[in-house]
Amino acid sequence: MTAHFPPGGRSPATSARASGGDRSAGPWTGRAISRRAFLDGVTTAAACAAFASPAGPASAGTPFGPAGDPGGPSPSPGDGTHPGHGRARPHPAALQGLRGDTPDATGVARALRDGRFWERVDAPRPPGESYDLVVVGAGISGVTAAYTWVRRHPGARVLILDGHDDIGGHARRTEFHPARRAGPLVAHGGARALYAPSAWPPQARELLADLGAEPGRLRAHAEPGLYPGLGMHEGVFCDRETYGAGADRLVALGPDRTTAEWVAELPIAAQARNDLVMLYDDPPDWFPGLSGEDKKRRLARLSYTGFLREVCCVHPDAVAFCRTMPTATRAHGADALGAIDAWAAADRHAYPGFAGLGPAGSVPPPRDPARAAGRRAGDDAEVPCLPEGPQSLVRAMVGRMVPGFAGTTALEDITTTWFDYGALDRPSNRVRVRLSSPVVLVRNDGDPHSAASVTVGYFDGHQVCTVRAGAVVMACWAAAIPHLVRDLPAAQRDAMRQAVRMPVVCATAQLRAWHAFREAGVHRVRFTGAFWAAAELAPPVGAGSYRFPRRPDEPITVHLVHAPAPPGMAPAQAAEAGRRALALTPYAALEFTVREQLARLLGPFGFDAARDVEGLTVNRWGHGYAREHARPWDASAPGAPLPADTARRRFGRIAMAGADTVPGGDAGAAVSAAHRAVRDLSDAALA
Repeated sequence: MTAHFPPGGRSPATSARASGGDRSAGPWTGRAISRRAFLDGVTTAAACAAFASPAGPASAGTPFGPAGDPGGPSPSPGDGTHPGHGRARPHPAALQGLRGDTPDATGVARALRDGRFWERVDAPRPPGESYDLVVVGAGISGVTAAYTWVRRHPGARVLILDGHDDIGGHARRTEFHPARRAGPLVAHGGARALYAPSAWPPQARELLADLGAEPGRLRAHAEPGLYPGLGMHEGVFCDRETYGAGADRLVALGPDRTTAEWVAELPIAAQARNDLVMLYDDPPDWFPGLSGEDKKRRLARLSYTGFLREVCCVHPDAVAFCRTMPTATRAHGADALGAIDAWAAADRHAYPGFAGLGPAGSVPPPRDPARAAGRRAGDDAEVPCLPEGPQSLVRAMVGRMVPGFAGTTALEDITTTWFDYGALDRPSNRVRVRLSSPVVLVRNDGDPHSAASVTVGYFDGHQVCTVRAGAVVMACWAAAIPHLVRDLPAAQRDAMRQAVRMPVVCATAQLRAWHAFREAGVHRVRFTGAFWAAAELAPPVGAGSYRFPRRPDEPITVHLVHAPAPPGMAPAQAAEAGRRALALTPYAALEFTVREQLARLLGPFGFDAARDVEGLTVNRWGHGYAREHARPWDASAPGAPLPADTARRRFGRIAMAGADTVPGGDAGAAVSAAHRAVRDLSDAALA
């Protein structure tokens, strides 16, 4: 049977490899729905909504076209393009509009999940290529696995496959080219920092040292005193969604302000103000007479919201004020955060109410050791990782493995060097990276206990192509693996389905200037209940020749985070509901909410959304932050095996990586999982 698709020129895989572009990058393009989106079987309305022009009342201003479209300027390699003959084309980071989990990137995966993919394509083509290792997933974990393998086996042939059009997974780079700036303005599109790298396992810390990314060197590129020196601090925006009409109010949390001073400005009930001052400044021992272990057991049965309501008995306005405290970093609210984990993460402005329960030494560690260490690590808790975030590490590793991909792999210069995406899949390279190539099958060739090779199939936009591999590392979503490795043991399949990734949307807006932020006295703002949960100016980080904007009249980026998982549900159910809602949210609505919410925040300080927002990239992640197993939602007792312990077992010549096999939600977890997967395959070879 032949796959039938609407007309649309070259396949997305071929087009992306040729130009570094993304057919789904801009909803304004008016292009036909791609073959992958068609395979997805999404409703015509939902698919077209993602591609519709954001004109009309929902759009405040001119839509942003992808850089390098016909008729636009031809940028130079130093402006985010790869070198080549003829007209230069931008690499994926320079594209604006809808990015991340676009219909092109996820259509095949959804068709596999729903059992419709194999009905619409021909049988897989026999293997035409052979590799020592195939890696499924080009995120941090997948690229680290390939890099580790090549370091152990320098002559190995390796293929990395990914359904997206860029490397890095959620560690995305976004890039803008303001007219008033020399060179690109670079920002992160997802992950932005390294969390507690001092707590990473030895092999992961060795990787940082090998790449020149030791925490001390990274911190040397940051200027944490820039914003405070301009009188800018963190703030909270009490929005009308939480407290009713007329409640929009920004409250700055300066270091010299007492709790009573800033709480007095909140548009909440008087009793709620009193309760918040008590929670922050003088909470009692809520469980007098109980031992530390008994206190932990009590908290293990509660969410943080439940703790505030049932133990602290504070006013509902105070509960609502705390609701979004974990949202920007965990993609869910306080009702899905265990009280025991909130206790571990409490600091000056987050998760109040625990100070009376005992000294810091009695705080129970989270299941993720990096988070536990981060609580105690001080300055090491969050280490900035260059303007583009951890994708700088991914690019450095790929540059070392793939000749001609990067102008340099020195981390200090990785932000401003050129990248040639056309070099990623050259036949002459021992290591190849094949983007826009979603994997659809992975199977051991014979009995898993004795198989010497693995067959891997991917969809190239027209048909299923297969390659032969000596070993495979699965560095994709754990929940997707049962649809690819269809003969997994039942217990392992069930364990992988319990790996919950929370959906999240990361928007990066390029602003004409940032006077309004300075006038407001904030650089990072948490919203108590509006669509976007947080807005933050770009971290003041520069490296090599990259210059961070230091004057408020310069262009800058602001990063916003939205968590679509609805409150009041267990995390797994909330994640699924959030993914459904996200799939039906068109780009035009996302653009409108960015402009509208920034206008509400900064309008009183001279901000004009139509004038001041000059560019926008929205990275949509249906399967975003890997969620740690945590009480009270996960029933496992302290020290008991986790579902991830079963999910990450090697299956023949197939090893499992990815942050959700740790489970953990940061780059350290992804790197650790990669090292473990390579070790598992090495152990299998010796067996």
